[in-house]
Amino acid sequence: MDAAHLLQGRLGERIACLYLMRQGFDIIARRHRGSAGEIDLVALEDDVLAFIEVKTRASSEFGEPWEFVDWQKQQRVRRTAEDFIARYDLVKYTYRFDIVSVISPGTCRQQVALFRNSF
Repeated sequence: MDAAHLLQGRLGERIACLYLMRQGFDIIARRHRGSAGEIDLVALEDDVLAFIEVKTRASSEFGEPWEFVDWQKQQRVRRTAEDFIARYDLVKYTYRFDIVSVISPGTCRQQVALFRNSF
């Protein structure tokens, strides 16, 4: 059985996917693994590739979820995004890095926020 925090993270990713699709994004990859790390979601918004880190927390008592995407995580996501672009020959697209913050997933207090161009 998976640890509770992993299950919460997966729920947060599903919630983020639904949220983004309602915002007009086309999800093209989930949990993409590359040699440098993992990207939670890759999506297209108009003609822009968005590499999206999803952060899920039960509450914001110890800080907002987006605050936990530190410099090292950003660098791993960047390197993995570069590999993704090269692997699938997506050099014609401009791209950016977004964060989706999910608090209290699956409850009546659930909050979802998108931060475009986060890093």
